[in-house]
Amino acid sequence: MRKWCLYVLLCADGTYYTGITTEISRRLAEHNSTAKGAKYTRGRRPVRLVYYKTYEDQSSAQKAEHKFKRLRHAQKARIIEKYTKNR
Repeated sequence: MRKWCLYVLLCADGTYYTGITTEISRRLAEHNSTAKGAKYTRGRRPVRLVYYKTYEDQSSAQKAEHKFKRLRHAQKARIIEKYTKNR
């Protein structure tokens, strides 16, 4: 069974993009190099991965994505900073 990941990208303009995937490296490459990346990130390249968390199923990942997207930028930044320090 495939694991799903919530991932957060930091765009060149300082904004965050949040999504879910089963393969982070492929998805990151798509956001940076191809038309398969989200329309939002195409105009904000390069993007870099700043956070990810693994979930057992797609539904759990989607719920986490929805919750994360509702946070304010500063709240997202604190979560990412804490994650970065613990790595």
